Amino acid sequence: MAALFAVEGASVVLADIADETGVRIARQIEDGGGKATYIHTDVSSSAEVSALMTGTEALYGGLDVLINNAINISSGDTCITEVAEDVFDKTIAICLKGPFLCTRQAIPLLKKRQSSSIVTISSVNALFGFGETAYTAAKGGLISMMRLVAAEYGEWKIRSNVICPGTIETPTSMNHWKKYPTGYARLLEMYPLKRIGQPSEVAQYALFLASEESAFVNGSVCVIDGGLLAGRRFEI
Repeated sequence: MAALFAVEGASVVLADIADETGVRIARQIEDGGGKATYIHTDVSSSAEVSALMTGTEALYGGLDVLINNAINISSGDTCITEVAEDVFDKTIAICLKGPFLCTRQAIPLLKKRQSSSIVTISSVNALFGFGETAYTAAKGGLISMMRLVAAEYGEWKIRSNVICPGTIETPTSMNHWKKYPTGYARLLEMYPLKRIGQPSEVAQYALFLASEESAFVNGSVCVIDGGLLAGRRFEI
C-alpha cells in the first residue's frame, strides 16, 4: 500500500513497531523517487499515536488519508473456551483499539481538509466464521466502529470505509501455511478462483477508496476475497 500510494504522488508515513522493515520500505520508496518517512509507533499506545499524528503534521503540514492496517495474529488464538485472556487482550489492543486511537487522533487533522478518507482493513473473518476468536472479534468490531465514523463525520467530508480481504499472500500468512501444507491445499479449494489474494490487489482497492474516484463511497464494507463468501459450487 505504501509503495503504491507513493507512486501515485502521496507523501507516505509508515507507522509500525517493526523498525528494520519500516526503515527499509521507506528507503525503497525514496530510492524510487517517492516521499516516505518511518515513525516507530505502537498503535495500542495513545501517547505514541499522538506523537505519530504530531510528527506527520510537522513533516507534511497535515493529513489527507489514514490507513488502519495494524494486525496481531497469535497461534494461541483458538476457540472461545481455549483462547487465553492475555492473547485476547493483546489482539483487541492492536487490531481494534489501535484503529480507535489512530482514527480519534487523525480526525482533527482530517477535518482541516476539504475532503479526506479513512480506509480500515478488516477481514472476511468479520463476516463468516473461520476460527480465531480474538481476531474475529476485533475485525468484526472494526466494521461497526468505522461505519459509525462514516455517519458521524461525513458532514466534514471525511469518508470512512472498510475492506474485508480474504487470505492474502503475505510473509506472515505464508510462514503460517508452510507448517500445514495439506491445510493450505484445502484452503485453496475453498476459493472459487483456486488461489489466494495478492497484497497489490488489496492496495489497489485501498487506493480507490482513498481517492476522489470514490467520492460518494462512505460507510461501505468492501469484500475482496475471490468469491470466498459467495459460496461453493455444489454438484449432486
